[in-house]
Amino acid sequence: MERGRCRGAARTEHSVGGLRKAPYRSALLAVALAVAGCGPERLSPSAERGRQVYLSQCTACHATDPARPGPIGPPVKGSSKELLEAKLLRGEYPPGYRPKRATRIMPPQTQVAGDIQALADYLQ
Repeated sequence: MERGRCRGAARTEHSVGGLRKAPYRSALLAVALAVAGCGPERLSPSAERGRQVYLSQCTACHATDPARPGPIGPPVKGSSKELLEAKLLRGEYPPGYRPKRATRIMPPQTQVAGDIQALADYLQ
């Protein structure tokens, strides 16, 4: 081994300054995809409002990820507007609905009455 050079740092046609090109290509591809908008899906203004309401009003009992069970409440991802209206405004379930949990611990949450559609948009 040459003095002052690390093993594996020898220049080859596939390296630049003793470093492999592959990590640079991967990083360049990641940056290009991010700039091109291939990141997470953007929410509509209504769904973003629903996300804000959900995080501020629902996560004490339901998980921050609505697809996961919370410490007290079940997953709520996919909840319909009809279910949200019945449960949040009247504390009941719509006719024919089978609850995910047998408890009736959740009281009505009338403070979100004006945001039911936004919550439904977010939870879909």
